[in-house]
Amino acid sequence: MRDWRTVPAEVGPPLFPPQLIAEVKAIACELPARLGLPLSRFSREELRRHVVAAGLVAQISGMTIWRWLHEDAIRPWSRRSWVFVRDPKFQEKATGVLDLYHRIWQGEALGPGDFVLSADEKTQLQIRSRRHPTTPPGPGRSLRVEPEYRRHGTCAYQAAWDVHRAKLFGQVVERNTIETFDAFVAKVMSTQPYASADRVFWIVDNGTVHRGQRSVDRLRGAWPTLRLVHLPVHASWLNQIEIYFSILQRKALTPDDFASLEEITARILGFQEHYQVVAEPFEWKFTRADLDRLLSRCETRNLEAAA
Repeated sequence: MRDWRTVPAEVGPPLFPPQLIAEVKAIACELPARLGLPLSRFSREELRRHVVAAGLVAQISGMTIWRWLHEDAIRPWSRRSWVFVRDPKFQEKATGVLDLYHRIWQGEALGPGDFVLSADEKTQLQIRSRRHPTTPPGPGRSLRVEPEYRRHGTCAYQAAWDVHRAKLFGQVVERNTIETFDAFVAKVMSTQPYASADRVFWIVDNGTVHRGQRSVDRLRGAWPTLRLVHLPVHASWLNQIEIYFSILQRKALTPDDFASLEEITARILGFQEHYQVVAEPFEWKFTRADLDRLLSRCETRNLEAAA
């Protein structure tokens, strides 16, 4: 038997010059289309092939390239959705919303007769029933969901969340319209404590049913104590009701199996009542300082993109 202790240690991997490593990292940070490649993004193997084809190195392994990129957390094969800031008043509008979450409006503390509601609509909810009934989990078996389904139309869920009292309000409608939204607002504003409040701030995005100054005037005309506060464009992530929508989607609507509008309505409103039992105000941690840092990074990225 061969004594491996007597075998000389193998020579280590080839050493590549720092300039080559820097060039490979620079290529990884390029969009492949700009290099004349019919790719939307690099995989590790595509990057290796391009480096060899470009004559930068005669031979190299994908693992070596991965190790170089890993040093600087460069992952050209991954992607993240990103919306650039388009609202010229983004900071002003976002700051107003963040202040309301901390019970401040225009530099002054809210009083006991002031309330803050976060509102939005979950639209285009698919009403569909599975062609075979969903079967429950069992020993060694997961929940089973039939991939084929029958369509029964769509609906929308209009909801509002009292930011500081953790109270929910909602209704399911066939279509999300100005009329149904105004009826929903009336339903909430007619109940206590909002009916006798000094001010009720409604935080909304720029959706069709509550967009622009016309919506402000319309709702203020019907409810003098109502203050419609618009989020910046493409900033629904600042709206706390979206957190609840995410919970609803995960816990009550996935997987979906509803044969009628009545069934999905019962599920949504039933979960709303179920969640209300344990609901507490969300621990909102995104502050003005966080907003300033985010916008600073966005500005830097805009300048880099324009360069």
